[in-house]
Amino acid sequence: MTRPALTLDPDRALPAEPTVRAIARELLAGTQDLPLVSMHGHVDVDLLLADEPFRDPAELLVVPDHYLLRLLVSQGVSLDALGVPRRDGGAVERDPREIWRQVASRWHVLRGTPTRFWLEHELVDVLGVTVRPSAQTADETYDQMAEALAKPQTRPRALFERFQLELLATTDDATAPLDAHAALEHAGLPGRVVPTFRPDALLDAAAPGWGQRVARLDELTGVRVRDARTLVEALAVRRGHFVERGALATDHGMRTLRAERLDDHEADALVVAALRAAEAGRALDAPQADALAGHLLFEMARTSCEDGLVMQLHPGVLRGYDTQVDALRGPDVGYDIPVATDFVHGLRPLLEAFGHHPRFRLVVFTVDEDAYSRELAPLAGVYPAMRLGAPWWFLDTPDSMRRFREAVTDTAGFYNTTGFVDDTRAFCSIPARHDLARRVDAGFLARLVAEHRLDLDEAHETAVDLAYRLPLASYQRPI
Repeated sequence: MTRPALTLDPDRALPAEPTVRAIARELLAGTQDLPLVSMHGHVDVDLLLADEPFRDPAELLVVPDHYLLRLLVSQGVSLDALGVPRRDGGAVERDPREIWRQVASRWHVLRGTPTRFWLEHELVDVLGVTVRPSAQTADETYDQMAEALAKPQTRPRALFERFQLELLATTDDATAPLDAHAALEHAGLPGRVVPTFRPDALLDAAAPGWGQRVARLDELTGVRVRDARTLVEALAVRRGHFVERGALATDHGMRTLRAERLDDHEADALVVAALRAAEAGRALDAPQADALAGHLLFEMARTSCEDGLVMQLHPGVLRGYDTQVDALRGPDVGYDIPVATDFVHGLRPLLEAFGHHPRFRLVVFTVDEDAYSRELAPLAGVYPAMRLGAPWWFLDTPDSMRRFREAVTDTAGFYNTTGFVDDTRAFCSIPARHDLARRVDAGFLARLVAEHRLDLDEAHETAVDLAYRLPLASYQRPI
């Protein structure tokens, strides 16, 4: 039986042209040992607080990975067979070895995808797997992973230190108590773990359970929400609690991009209507909810000018595209689909109001690749408050990252971007994602050097800035 070895080529994702590759190798060598700054992710803080061994390879690598799930589902593998829980408590595959067999036997499906790049990095560098997954090697690779997960050096806190995580930001609901963050402050980790304020569920009055969330907000803040002003006031109280726990940013994944302040009377009327609808067991209709969300998003920008929290914005994704799957499985199982986004008109009221404010920082992410050169780079290239976030989600790929640099550098340069900040809930993939970004940036900078558009010493400095200094600077709260 053929057992191809699984290895990581030192030149992976570097340019193929020999002269440019040699320069890229040199630039990459200057960034590979830098600490990681992970400012936009979804790692569960309880993972680090509990510091328990990962239960099995399937729970670690398969069940929570919506990138992997969607590829396998597209090939006819059911979510039941992949062990994804059902909301109705129905039966799904529980044997982690069988779940891994579903993946290993379809390893070829991942060819050319970033999912395979990240997984190979995790398998080799984190778990010590030595053979390529396949139907024939499924059990062997599973056993190698299971053996690695049983060792103390693969527990979450040990990996945190091994990954050289200097700063890790979680993403947390606005009403989250943050007790785990408080407890983790005394855990002796070599880097910081900070929360990120995510108020989406309170800004969208059409979301299921909005009324219950507002009631919880009342309870936590002591502010009785009765209109738009008191809703913003209660959210500000929660933001203050996040700041006390070290938060550096807010995070907003809006359904539509509309950041425009309404007049007080109209905003108050919408909140009153939303509260009455919630009492009647209904939700505000979508057009009214979108108008209110745009008003509240504008107010979140205004509040950022006061408390200094960096505002992260990533609209343009239709989440839960398949309503039947969403009803049965819930979110984050691969059925979120990008849609075109109008940043020029959507951001205009917000940028006109705060784009030059010295205490405001707006980091914009997109999955609409056309928007980079047409809209986002020109906006970031003139408004001092705005930065472009790293290629995210569907664009978190080697070729998309290269296209990002090509699309935005001419207009916005390097220093109106954040450098690389990963978007992952898969803890063990964090170093893989940063490694890929550093390789792509080394390749892009190397081409500029080879074409005599940038001196080598400047390329070295820029590579370090993109990998490390820019993420820290982009998310630094003003004093």
